[in-house]
Amino acid sequence: MSQEDLHIEESDVASNHSALIEVDWLHINFGRQEILREIKLSIPRGQTLVVIGESGCGKTVLLKSIIGLVCPSEGHVRYDGRDLAKLTDAEMTRLRQNFGFVFQNAALFDSLTIGQNIAFPIKQHHLAPQDEIRDIVRKLLAEVGLSEDVAGKKPAQLSGGMRKRVGLARALAMDPEVILYDEPTTGLDPIMTDVIAELILRTKENEQITSVVVTHDMHAARKVADRIVMLYPLARVEENEEQVIFDGTPQELDACRDERVRQFVEGRAGERLTELSVKQQSETG
Repeated sequence: MSQEDLHIEESDVASNHSALIEVDWLHINFGRQEILREIKLSIPRGQTLVVIGESGCGKTVLLKSIIGLVCPSEGHVRYDGRDLAKLTDAEMTRLRQNFGFVFQNAALFDSLTIGQNIAFPIKQHHLAPQDEIRDIVRKLLAEVGLSEDVAGKKPAQLSGGMRKRVGLARALAMDPEVILYDEPTTGLDPIMTDVIAELILRTKENEQITSVVVTHDMHAARKVADRIVMLYPLARVEENEEQVIFDGTPQELDACRDERVRQFVEGRAGERLTELSVKQQSETG
């Protein structure tokens, strides 16, 4: 065994004891376009990690790499010490049963009823006999604050907030160890945004789930996070600077004096209006 192989094996063993999810020196390129560079994250079991940052900085790509939907160009992603890149397709399929994924637009099947949507992963993975599925669906609807009569409706008959809650119920159907949330409050009014944040908190407390939440919503981020990480667009990162420009608690975020962090957290355009004007002039040139 080479020194490099020995280092990798030792690293895998160490990861197994230090984190449930470990992102180690992750690089993601799409062709010539670099999306993520040198991302290093260690997520302990039971932690809620919130990932913030401007649109296009790679937040959703990071989320997809954690579940193995996007493969690293360089680096490693490990789940419970297992390097995802080393798993077979069958092993990866089994491992994904430990994850629930709440999509930005709920991603429900329009042709299925709400009950059928929630039951879909249960049937797909043969997790329960047919005669028990209706009771499971009823229980999951109750967990996200929806009544049993919603089960017979189609997604188009529900409000955006209700569809988001159904998406969470479907994710919970797998009894996951980890839930990944991609912009769970986008498009919702402030009250429903708070409802979703409360459900994320309740899910963590009741199910002892590890969560990774991608969001632009700072109210929700502060409410649900044990820890917040901010990514910065690579086009604006200095050559020798890390893409993660903040990593800490919500309280530490509020105390952070980095102007880039403050500009995002406070929702200030700053110099961006001038930059956009200059870019537009150069493109029309």
